[in-house]
Amino acid sequence: MQQNDYLQVGVITSTHGIKGEVKVFPTTDDPNRFRALKDVVLDTGKEQIPLEIEGVKFFKQYVILKFKGIDNINDIEKYRKMPLLVSRENAVELEEDEYYMADIIGMDVYTEDGEKFGVLEDIMETGANDVYVVSTEAHTEVLLPAIHDCILDVDTENRKMTVHLMDGLI
Repeated sequence: MQQNDYLQVGVITSTHGIKGEVKVFPTTDDPNRFRALKDVVLDTGKEQIPLEIEGVKFFKQYVILKFKGIDNINDIEKYRKMPLLVSRENAVELEEDEYYMADIIGMDVYTEDGEKFGVLEDIMETGANDVYVVSTEAHTEVLLPAIHDCILDVDTENRKMTVHLMDGLI
């Protein structure tokens, strides 16, 4: 499988105890999704190691995971700071007009007139709606609300977003 076939759900931050458990910083919208996950893929940079989840607990902002067959701290310690991935088939299903961040960050942004406006660099999650951070040559950085009035089309296949620049945005 290619890297794009996977989505990151967390990063191992440290070990937890001496019996092979790890603290994971969740990079998913809903950390409770770990309860339903049966397995993840550990990306070491050189290889992708499938791991079966044996136990899930929560501690502050972390998820504590126990993997089948990893029973002591020495077996897992070397994987600190490495991402945990899920295949797209095991990812949370999206609603209409929802996108995985990995699919839209880096996407080219065009105005409704067809002119290249910039590149989507980041997504800020606010209470009401997400805000897209677009870097442009002309305006350095522009914040676009992820609402229908502003985001007209998102084409993940061609990595192109079409936007309406509402008054006051630039």
